Amino acid sequence: MQNKMSTRKAYGMALAELGEKYDFLVLDADLSKATMTKMFQDVYPQRFFNMGIAECDMMSTAAGIASCGKMVFASTFAMFAAGRAYEQIRNSIAYPRLNVKIGGTHGGLLIGEDGGSHQCIEDLSIMRTLPGFVVLAPADAVEARAVVEAAMNYEGPVYMRFGRMDVPVIYDSNTFKFEIGKATVLKEGCDVTIIAVGEMVYEAVKAAAVLEDQGVAARVIDMCSIKPIDADIIIKAAKETQGIVTVEDHNVVGGLGSAVSEVVTEKYPVKIRKVGVKDTFGRSGKRPDLAAYYGLDVETIVKNANDLLSK
Repeated sequence: MQNKMSTRKAYGMALAELGEKYDFLVLDADLSKATMTKMFQDVYPQRFFNMGIAECDMMSTAAGIASCGKMVFASTFAMFAAGRAYEQIRNSIAYPRLNVKIGGTHGGLLIGEDGGSHQCIEDLSIMRTLPGFVVLAPADAVEARAVVEAAMNYEGPVYMRFGRMDVPVIYDSNTFKFEIGKATVLKEGCDVTIIAVGEMVYEAVKAAAVLEDQGVAARVIDMCSIKPIDADIIIKAAKETQGIVTVEDHNVVGGLGSAVSEVVTEKYPVKIRKVGVKDTFGRSGKRPDLAAYYGLDVETIVKNANDLLSK
């Protein structure tokens, strides 16, 4: 495994690798080079279908195929999946609970220059409200591959969010295990808990190192499974630390921060700070500039952790 790789590339690699082991079809909305499903197409051309720039039709077609007993992966940008094709996903996939796996790539604001129209910051919120839907957002390439195989072994609809940019590999492919509904503790700590999702997990790990230099022991949790969420690990953190900072490249309304808040308010209320997009649209820019402008960086995570502890 490379030291850096985008989760979308890992998605394409996983489909191509697992095509021999599992029986499934792949549909794409004329973006296979960007979503990386072309890797599967190159190996299994008879099992791949380019549906053109017609995402709604693609989701309906995926539902029709799945209704006949075949597992289907439907891939496009997160904005076009969760946004443009929402009605078809809701009524044709979620409502009959069909075995369709949706790969939404280019998720989040940190995809860079594509700008606000393509920077999907609502997909986790939209998809987790659909009854029966599993929602997963891997942190690195190793977890992305594990997520794809977990989706294949799950009977029912799954939404997977993948990023555009290369990100550092966190996990060891030889030892990492993933389970739907379970989170991963990357670092133990007794002062504050940082719960992150997707590509922001690595930023959370870096923030914990900064906090450690400041004498603060931060627990870091990778909440790849947004739904079902690991309530047990959240409650344990709430009881054992002084509060929780959630970190996501997503609108703070309805995303990871909201999901974690729903758990603690019912089970064990604690202080929470939400690091994410503050209910605004994105704009075109370089990834580091966007991260600094929107507060999706190490400095903002550290500041929120210290602010929580000071109060």
